[in-house]
Amino acid sequence: MTEQAHSADTPVPALPNTIEPSRRFCVAPMMDWTTSHYRYLARQLSRHTLLYTEMITTGALIHGDTARFLRHNEAEYPLALQLGGSNPAELAQCARLAEQYGFDEVNLNVGCPSDRVQNNMIGACLMAHPDLVAEGVRAMRDSTALPVTVKHRIGINGRESWDQLCEFVEKVAAAGCRTFVVHARIAILEGLSPKENRDVPPLKYDWVYRLKTRYPHLEIIINGGIKSMEECHQHLLHTDGVMLGREAYHNPWLLTRVDPQLFGEPAPVASRHEALRRMMPFIESELARGVYLGHISRHLLGLFHGRPGGRQYRRHISENAYRPGAGVEVIEAALALVPEQPPERAPAE
Repeated sequence: MTEQAHSADTPVPALPNTIEPSRRFCVAPMMDWTTSHYRYLARQLSRHTLLYTEMITTGALIHGDTARFLRHNEAEYPLALQLGGSNPAELAQCARLAEQYGFDEVNLNVGCPSDRVQNNMIGACLMAHPDLVAEGVRAMRDSTALPVTVKHRIGINGRESWDQLCEFVEKVAAAGCRTFVVHARIAILEGLSPKENRDVPPLKYDWVYRLKTRYPHLEIIINGGIKSMEECHQHLLHTDGVMLGREAYHNPWLLTRVDPQLFGEPAPVASRHEALRRMMPFIESELARGVYLGHISRHLLGLFHGRPGGRQYRRHISENAYRPGAGVEVIEAALALVPEQPPERAPAE
């Protein structure tokens, strides 16, 4: 595949989707974080990690600037589109768009706890409506050859029993979904912010493990609070895959351990400097397209997390990237503030 970005008004050509992407290791969809700019960086660090878009609502895709929302770079594959919505006809229409734009998977969000999405029957509130979720999944399955997956919580307040979780999974599986990405916390829909919903309800990893034991024919991916590759290895003893969120964003270098440890292949780069230098042509192409440097560079701040000079690197970018006319020279100057280290290839385990 080439690394040339498609213009905003041109769909990425659809690719054959005869082989499903591996979900052994995924980076979670995160609003304002898993943009195309972050995903391009992530792809420099791991070839095999499955990446997800931010959640995009069906209304935005159908009534907004569809091409802008779905625009991505071919270098980002394998790539999944996450949808927020509950209207089966609209979900079907958006699933067809996902296929048209070349995504490898379409995923339905049944986990976001924010008040804004609840008011539109999007996200975690759908845990209380398994029949509606099943209807949406069935409509998407009928409209596209892409894999249709669901990301959900283990429950919501007022509907948080093991039996209710099993009822949800069984009904959605009967509609044709075979892959469930399970955030191992309930969502509390009143009284907690989305941020608090990522930390306050206790994690119940054992429930996710039990789902895999009870439904061995389904693909079960575990999500929630995972911060290290060591934890990933433990979870993979009980599930089919792991999904990391904030840790993969704030400390993206962790992704260089994925290919050696989980796929038996070397990491694509040997150093953080090399990864950032590989980003330069992409950054220049985005700047030429009219994107402000700050909109790109904010996703690069974690690359030197915990390294000598990392604080100075972050400060230089933060103070200069939003200045009028800021270009790649800001990134180059920041990079010069970090001593270049010996190759950091992660050992295979």
